Amino acid sequence: MTTSQNTYRSPGEDIEQIIDAPPTPIVKFGPGGHHMAMVNYSLTPPLEMIARPFHKLGGMRIDADTGTARRTYNMFDITITHVDSGESFTIDLPEHGIRICTVSWAPNGERLVYTILTDEGLELWGIEIAEQKSHRLAPALRLNDTLGRELHWAPGSQHLYVLTVPSDRGAAPTAPRVPRGPKVQQTRGEEKQNRTYTDLLEDDFGDALFEHYATSELWRVSALGEVASASEKIGDAAMYNWAASSPDGNFLMIKKTLAPFSRVVPAYFFAFSLEIWTRDGEHVRTITEQPVADAIPIQGVRTGPRRPGWQPLEDATMYWVECLDGGDPNVKVEHREQMFALRAPFDGEPEMIARIEERYSGATWFDRKGLAMITEYDRDRRWTTTRLWDFSADADAEPRVIFDRSVHDRYSDPGSPISRKLPTGKNVVPIYDGSKIYLAGDGATPEGDRPYLDMFDLQTLESERVFHSSDTRYETLAGFGPRPEGGDERTRDLIIWRESPTTPPNYIRIDRESGDEVALTAFADPHPQLTGLSKQLLKYEREGDQCPLSGTLYLPPGYKEGDKLPLVIWAYPMEYNDAATAGQVRAAPTRFTRLAMTSSLMFLTRGYAVLDRATMPVVGEPETMNDTFVEQIIGAAKGAIDAVDALGVIDRERVAVAGHSYGAFMTANLLAHCDLFKAGIARSGAYNRSLTPFGFQAERRTLWQAPDTYVALSPFFHADKIKTPLLMIHGEDDPNSGTYPLQSRRLFHALEGLGGNARLVVLPYEGHGYRAKESVLHVLAEQFDWLDEYL
Repeated sequence: MTTSQNTYRSPGEDIEQIIDAPPTPIVKFGPGGHHMAMVNYSLTPPLEMIARPFHKLGGMRIDADTGTARRTYNMFDITITHVDSGESFTIDLPEHGIRICTVSWAPNGERLVYTILTDEGLELWGIEIAEQKSHRLAPALRLNDTLGRELHWAPGSQHLYVLTVPSDRGAAPTAPRVPRGPKVQQTRGEEKQNRTYTDLLEDDFGDALFEHYATSELWRVSALGEVASASEKIGDAAMYNWAASSPDGNFLMIKKTLAPFSRVVPAYFFAFSLEIWTRDGEHVRTITEQPVADAIPIQGVRTGPRRPGWQPLEDATMYWVECLDGGDPNVKVEHREQMFALRAPFDGEPEMIARIEERYSGATWFDRKGLAMITEYDRDRRWTTTRLWDFSADADAEPRVIFDRSVHDRYSDPGSPISRKLPTGKNVVPIYDGSKIYLAGDGATPEGDRPYLDMFDLQTLESERVFHSSDTRYETLAGFGPRPEGGDERTRDLIIWRESPTTPPNYIRIDRESGDEVALTAFADPHPQLTGLSKQLLKYEREGDQCPLSGTLYLPPGYKEGDKLPLVIWAYPMEYNDAATAGQVRAAPTRFTRLAMTSSLMFLTRGYAVLDRATMPVVGEPETMNDTFVEQIIGAAKGAIDAVDALGVIDRERVAVAGHSYGAFMTANLLAHCDLFKAGIARSGAYNRSLTPFGFQAERRTLWQAPDTYVALSPFFHADKIKTPLLMIHGEDDPNSGTYPLQSRRLFHALEGLGGNARLVVLPYEGHGYRAKESVLHVLAEQFDWLDEYL
């Protein structure tokens, strides 16, 4: 094998056919269930698209040519299908378009809007379903999506609030040929234990460029075709993050980013204001102005109002939460959070409506005024608790615990409430028969996932099963069919996503009364040439502590009993408090086996057995579990090899381990500390924990609090022990916190200096994952060659 490669390679025409197979379209069901929008896209756009020039500003990536958020996916048409009749029509990307970016249904389901990226910027288009045609909306405007949500439906489905490029925005600032001065930072004794963020602002020029692209105007535009040109500016130029209308349509909640900016945290930690305006742009009240949040404790939150929203059944009542512990999870307090409400006309004092024991995780509102479920998270126990709160004026009952479990306990997961979109655009969970709601869940079991739909009683806390996936197919609720006149979800047909190990996924409509089925889609097998793949759920135990483990074992087409195949183990470590939850099965053996992108399953095309998603739990007290990280992953790896070897299908002398991101970190540690493997593949990993000194993954301690652990877990410091051949792959523009490309370069440099056997592949323009077709094919070629040589 050569030591360098200066051109992109392909692993073969058979793999190119698999890569080129169209993915299952993105499907968005319209409110009311009468229509479905299918959006076709490409998983692997050409490198030319990925290589478009972009700026790295405040943790954001902005297309330098169009001034829009950088996107590395490619949506190119939309098909609208009537669920009852099956009639459909397709809207293709206009000739002047580069790609479709955002697709959004109106709350009434009668129209849909989408954005198109062109060489000039982001255009807004609409589809009138009844007319079956598309038209340009607000043709004089270009949308601005750099800071967040660029469009929001107003109640009534006839108007949208959009963020646009300022009409008087000139050319972007140009970098000075000679800098005005050095890049200076200073700290004055305050602890700021931040992650190793990427793409940060560095100087005054970066600040100016950020402000140039982040600045937008706020407009209200018509979504109706016949008055598509009707638009009205209601907000002058500012750095808007989003605008959200109140349910009655009379007020707007506005979030704006403020200067000055930060050199140490990304834009979502910058200073901001939260304001209330009238629908016509008149300032009513500033709820808060928050400074840059560059001193948040590890796994903490910022102080002041956060997580704001509108109560969906009130005309105009907003709510938010504020921490009571200074945002520090290590502070012991009786209540960590309190929730406030403020009602129109917003001239009074906010009302404290709830004190929450642990960290706020979100609120789910019902279609009964004032009733909500609030979920909180206990970091120490990794525990989630959901309580039912009644905020109505006459309520005096204490909140009641509805769900209470470990976040890792999949077997007891009750599922998620099924919501309904109101004409105002807000979502609520319908209550039936006074106390019942729908819950849909993954249905995790010791034999794999079996999704379900339950009717759950908020009073008795008992569930009645409405739909359950079979044990031979994977079926999950995708939505409900059209609502009958005067009916509700209980009378609507079910629309499910169905697949099996041998049949690709499709949408099926099931009649609730007769059980009759109608196929709504007919997506074909993307790679029929691979018929014959076999897979099974494999359960086994970790060597040492007998912690239960599992993975999905795949054998290639045409496997003959008695053959001893080389094995690839693909894994990603996860942290748990106890062995019981760590040992739960996290697999769905009844799902269709889809090969795509750089999936580990691609090795099946070259005759390898693959143990995919082999569980590598790290179990223990949250503060100290990483002290035994290495021992635990070695025990899990040994258990996996023994289990597969016991089936008689592999040659245990030809086993490779591989992983991406934290899985790459795991891979390098295994090669440094055991001799179970003949080769390893580590993609987009981190290998020197002294370069992530303020925590990594779930590690809560800093480098200075646990130096021995940081060193013990850093493959870089054990590079002299890595004798097994290691292939490292990294995207040159990886923005992920902690996995700088420097991590791979430095480990390779160490292995080179120590006489190790390693190969480093750096992919131009790629991020933490790899998207361009040329990159994907090259990665597969490198991986196949590496294991072919050493296994």
